[in-house]
Amino acid sequence: MEQKNQVTMEKIESLCKRRGFVFPGSEIYGGLSNSWDYGSYGVQLKKNIKDHWWKFFVERRDDMVGLDAAIIMNPKTWESSGHLANFSDPLIECKECNHRSRADQIPGIDVKMKEGGLGLSYSISLEAKCPNCGKSNFSEPSIFNLMMETGIGPVHLGGLYFNAGMFENSGEKDKKREVILKINKAAVYLRPETAQAIFVDFPNIISSTRKKLPFGVAQIGKSFRNEITPGNFIFRTREFEQMEIEYFFNPKKDDWNKLFDELKLSMEEWMVSVGISKEKVHAVEIPDGERAHYSKRTIDFEFEYPFGQKELFGLAYRGNYDLSQHQEFSGKDMSYFDSETNEKVIPHVIEPSLGVDRGLLAILLSSYQEEELGEGDVRIVLKLKPTIAPVQVAVFPLLKNKPELVAKAREIYDALKMEWRAEFDDNGNVGKRYRRQDEIGTPYCITVDFDSLEDGAVTVRDRDTMAQERVKIADLKAYLLDNLNK
Repeated sequence: MEQKNQVTMEKIESLCKRRGFVFPGSEIYGGLSNSWDYGSYGVQLKKNIKDHWWKFFVERRDDMVGLDAAIIMNPKTWESSGHLANFSDPLIECKECNHRSRADQIPGIDVKMKEGGLGLSYSISLEAKCPNCGKSNFSEPSIFNLMMETGIGPVHLGGLYFNAGMFENSGEKDKKREVILKINKAAVYLRPETAQAIFVDFPNIISSTRKKLPFGVAQIGKSFRNEITPGNFIFRTREFEQMEIEYFFNPKKDDWNKLFDELKLSMEEWMVSVGISKEKVHAVEIPDGERAHYSKRTIDFEFEYPFGQKELFGLAYRGNYDLSQHQEFSGKDMSYFDSETNEKVIPHVIEPSLGVDRGLLAILLSSYQEEELGEGDVRIVLKLKPTIAPVQVAVFPLLKNKPELVAKAREIYDALKMEWRAEFDDNGNVGKRYRRQDEIGTPYCITVDFDSLEDGAVTVRDRDTMAQERVKIADLKAYLLDNLNK
């Protein structure tokens, strides 16, 4: 077989929609600015990635605990963390077509935040072109905050509560309601990261778990950022999911360099274990001047996407900035009492941050293969790791119109699905079923034929090699146990 692996984003998007991994959100209404829905195989793959991460980083370790915090938090959280003041991108608008872009992503535009965060300094060369119309006629860059704002609670004014019926006889009903809603809604924000909830909950976590430093708190959850220019499929979206750890330690006792390197190695091991191509991942050290002011070291793990080498995951030493900020703004004690030294300390933090959606995309790009089988025949196959494949084994009757074959195949399927992610497939000929399962990434297909009724054996076909062998039905579980755990 000859590899023909020129993977493009167009091929990945086509496969994802065709096989039910990912489709455009709200598609019947024309979609909504780079929003995506995960279909039956996509949601299972996503769940498997998260489950694998949780097992790897939390369940198999003694120094990790979990958290599932609310998406909407007290807005003071974002004031103390600095997000309200500083979580922003430079926005620029084309005067010709009114297309809005991130100024720092247009070649020929140099833009920087002024010292103290008060405005922007910038220069625009003649080579700078609008990515939409190609013209070079821009507005002055402005600061655009990425926080998504919403409102909670009943609408009220001066202690009175309003409903739609109160203005039924008013000629300005809609206008009055609009004014009241604007004035009185309680402004809150959809969290732009999961990390802050871990810091805010730190006192409750240490009192309830009784963990001793060093230890980590892990969380998987949705985050929201009002990106100026989302794009490249599920790489950059306004709604996404994160897998983050805040690893707390005592800077007076624990060697942060050692902890940092251990977490870096764990992230690298995890990426390989889920099938992200090691050759396409590059650990990039962020130099002084480009890191956050509180960070002593930051690494971006960048992946070679078809649209360029971009950030996949991150690892950052955040110091004690976050806990100190929340202590200052809340007036609550965020320290940890070290019984060995008999003193209080505000722990420092190392943060491994991994995006579920970007991770899934990197896995798809790493596993996608096109293989020439001869005579112009090309098969598309996702060589997913069996531990995360949405379907681990598919069971076929050779013919769907033969009740005895269907009954035996159903019997095998019912037994296997209790232990593995299994699928029953009798649609089309066996060759088409193989190709469909190849594109889903199913490691093994089992076919029940007429000989199976006589010799008690089935044909097992390997996804990667396409080799077929006869295996006794009684030995199937042992066979799959050996091969799916490789």
